[in-house]
Amino acid sequence: MAEQDVTKKQDDETGGVITEADIERARQQIGVPQFVRTKTYNPQADTNSMTHFAYGNGDDNPLYHDLEYAKSSRWGDLIAAPIYPISAGICVTPKYDGEKKKLFRGLFKGVGKYHTVSDWDWYRPINPGDEIYYEHLTTDVDVKQSRFSKGRSIIEIYRTLYVNKLGEPVAVRNETFASIERKGSKEGGKYKDFQREHYSDDDIAKMDEVYAAEIRRGENTRYWEDVEVGDVLQEVAKGPLTITDIMFSHMARGWGGYGIGPLRYAWDMRQRMPAFFSKDQFGVPDNVQRLHWDWDWAEKIGLPVPVDYGQNRLSWLTHLVTSWMGDDAWLLNINVEFRDFNFIGDFSICKGSVTNKREVNGQYLVDIELECSNQRGVVSSPGTATVILPSKKAGVVVLPQPPADLALHGAQIIKEYKIQKSQGKVA
Repeated sequence: MAEQDVTKKQDDETGGVITEADIERARQQIGVPQFVRTKTYNPQADTNSMTHFAYGNGDDNPLYHDLEYAKSSRWGDLIAAPIYPISAGICVTPKYDGEKKKLFRGLFKGVGKYHTVSDWDWYRPINPGDEIYYEHLTTDVDVKQSRFSKGRSIIEIYRTLYVNKLGEPVAVRNETFASIERKGSKEGGKYKDFQREHYSDDDIAKMDEVYAAEIRRGENTRYWEDVEVGDVLQEVAKGPLTITDIMFSHMARGWGGYGIGPLRYAWDMRQRMPAFFSKDQFGVPDNVQRLHWDWDWAEKIGLPVPVDYGQNRLSWLTHLVTSWMGDDAWLLNINVEFRDFNFIGDFSICKGSVTNKREVNGQYLVDIELECSNQRGVVSSPGTATVILPSKKAGVVVLPQPPADLALHGAQIIKEYKIQKSQGKVA
């Protein structure tokens, strides 16, 4: 093949276009539970997967690692790190057939898809041996002009409800993704003048000081009465980010909903989803998700170097909050925006400050403003969190109750799942 033909084909592979037909089909998916073909990394919670998840995300809280320590805590057992459910559970929705199968064929082929917001609520801890089930669906679709590129973007919001074997809600995550026309990002995006940071030994020594100063509240109970508006959380360091860190995060949670795998698994996926693959500079087909570790592919789609995942910064900010609040508290909600990319080589500092404290229906709440910023002074991820703290007046934390409609829906989907399982329609 002539050199110019190779270039043209590579250009075509980075230039997926958003079509009106796909936009309409995306909107038709709103509210319809989706069958997730790819099994989660951890269909059932267990000690190994829970500890591996925390380890792979760089969170050394002994509640997630040390059984003897956890047994003596308020929870009486190991508990999973807050966002562990992204790696766990069994999909309750059966495989599609007929018109529904056509509705859920792949959308926006060849178009980049980026995580922009993650919002979680938690209701119950996850312990080793717990059975977790989930329902995943689209709740909103919008069309906008991309700030990252000259192309259009599609903003989709997905809700994933996690329940236990009784149908009780364990957690809910609402996540926003932007599908962006890659051709626009390639032709003149905002990162064309980016230069990767170079660090001196003194720079690394200063970063090491931040790591060394980190404090975990742990078993030293933090009471609501002792918290004041304006209190600052102890900073948590993350980075400088390496490809090794990205690989460890995959070891924690698996490869996500796309079902990427090696060798024959990759071949099989390429037969089913050819648009999810592009050739590298040597002509080898590889998945487009490699923008997180492949310099050449990242540059080809308009990024100066590979980038992290939104889930990385989400886990970092939950690490910040849980280290501050202590073992006896409960993380009720976190909302994190991914406003800018975090690039390989970036050194991030996670910060927080108390913005409000309140008592609502017997629960003693503290609201926290969060941010993850890098060495360039860019706040890549602002956010908020709400925690329930023990009270000297009222005593220990009582776990929150989910909204009545969510609790009812959780019970309904588990009942239907058990019927379908008895009929062999679901795993």
